[in-house]
Amino acid sequence: MQRRSVLATTVAALALTVTAGLALTGCGSGRMAALHANCKTRGLSWKITVLQAAPHSSHREARLSGVNKGSQPCVFDGFPTFAVHVGKGPESDGKGQGRTMPIDLARGGTVTTSLRYKDHGPGMTPADCLVSNDEAMVGAPRDRHQKAIKVRDEKGKKTRMNICEQTIWMAPPAERTG
Repeated sequence: MQRRSVLATTVAALALTVTAGLALTGCGSGRMAALHANCKTRGLSWKITVLQAAPHSSHREARLSGVNKGSQPCVFDGFPTFAVHVGKGPESDGKGQGRTMPIDLARGGTVTTSLRYKDHGPGMTPADCLVSNDEAMVGAPRDRHQKAIKVRDEKGKKTRMNICEQTIWMAPPAERTG
């Protein structure tokens, strides 16, 4: 009787281990897609939009988006690289907040990341901030190349990002539909 329960327990544990292993490495799974992350900076059309300032807030919101202009679908896995700097001087870098999941980005598909940073407050000027620039450097996750892009407001006009700290907080990238 005791031998059957030990055998049943062993079989159940083995079945659970095999099922968990297949779930972690199965075809089409998030973990499998992460192994094949291949979106490249040059294959994405980038856009940075600074959103209208919220009243009585020292923080500013922006949106970074990339459209897959490549000839094939690609896997976007991780936070994009993002930085605003003044020449070779001070720099504010994007830092991811939260967990990312791989995104299978079809040709023409858009991936969007929300940004949040400390803007100059009342009684301050942009010159009081760490960096102020109308251009940002951006790159796809796992790609060493970066591209300079112009900063725009919600109406599409050129604007500046005035950042008063070293960190630009980034929300996990999400695929935008429609």
